[in-house]
Amino acid sequence: VSDLRPSALSGSFDVSRSMFDLRSPPHRFMKRYDSFSSVPSSTSSRKDSQGSNRSLDTITLSGDERDFGRLNVKLCYVSSVEQIWITVLHCKDLSWPSSCGENPRISVKGILTLPKPVHFKSSAKEGCNDIEFMETFVFAIKLQSLQAVRLVFKIQTQTPRKKTIGECSLALRELSSEESTHWLDISPPSK
Repeated sequence: VSDLRPSALSGSFDVSRSMFDLRSPPHRFMKRYDSFSSVPSSTSSRKDSQGSNRSLDTITLSGDERDFGRLNVKLCYVSSVEQIWITVLHCKDLSWPSSCGENPRISVKGILTLPKPVHFKSSAKEGCNDIEFMETFVFAIKLQSLQAVRLVFKIQTQTPRKKTIGECSLALRELSSEESTHWLDISPPSK
């Protein structure tokens, strides 16, 4: 690790000549390679929760970090009648626990987080790679009330019993009369 030139051999360990010293110019020409492959890596290694060194760019996603799918929704606010229009379009690449069966019935529950929350729910569809809902929900609520809240979606299975398998949310600060489309990443349900 350290420089073995005479000054380092004379007993005084000179940290400034260590290859880890970022003040010394040679670091500009060094490339670090991951032990897993011969691909140059620009990120540093850190200890993970098990205490092993793994480069941050080679960690494979597992458990709660894996992709849970995406929900596609459209939003529109019709100011003339003070109505919010929420359309649940698709749910793509959804993953669910094996305990729910091979093709569980899936529905989307929506919640507007107002002081008195507004709840709505789609019909249940058979679970697959691309679940098409195409359902619109309309609520008469003043725009200024909506701009301080979130729209929360809970992805639920219906069989064998109702269970939330994922969720996503969206702030309504940017709500306008122009229809907007959103793809929301579904994450594991919060405990």
